[in-house]
Amino acid sequence: MVIDKLSEINKYVNLHPRFAKAIDYIVTTNLVNLEPGTVLVDGEDIKAIVMDGHCVPVAESLAGFECHNTYIDIQIVLQGKERVGWRARTSCKDPKGAYSEEKDVLFYADAPTLFFEMHPGMFSIYFPADVHAPMIGEGPIKKVVMKVRVL
Repeated sequence: MVIDKLSEINKYVNLHPRFAKAIDYIVTTNLVNLEPGTVLVDGEDIKAIVMDGHCVPVAESLAGFECHNTYIDIQIVLQGKERVGWRARTSCKDPKGAYSEEKDVLFYADAPTLFFEMHPGMFSIYFPADVHAPMIGEGPIKKVVMKVRVL
């Protein structure tokens, strides 16, 4: 997992072969003005999901304590703030059902080992090894989730 200020995102361009194109989209696009929905940046390999909604109580977010196998998430907070729960996938012991290849998600009933806050101008990167529960809090939030295919 990575947490940093958006102004520092170019430092991470070499973490993955597809990050250069994803990060170029992030820094050259006025993300705040995007309408909610999905933008295909590079077909199904890189896509931007624009979310404009409300944060949820901790129990609701933890019901969807998730990780992915096919995509890496780069989550960017544009407006509002959120609290996020995190745990290393290798320490999770209680999966809730089987991995859904169609939705690229596996849920866990385990509890996070860490909580942190994300504010506008910050981003986080969740690799397949990162189980995360975002959108915890109160009030409106607008964010972009870049989905970057692993390989």
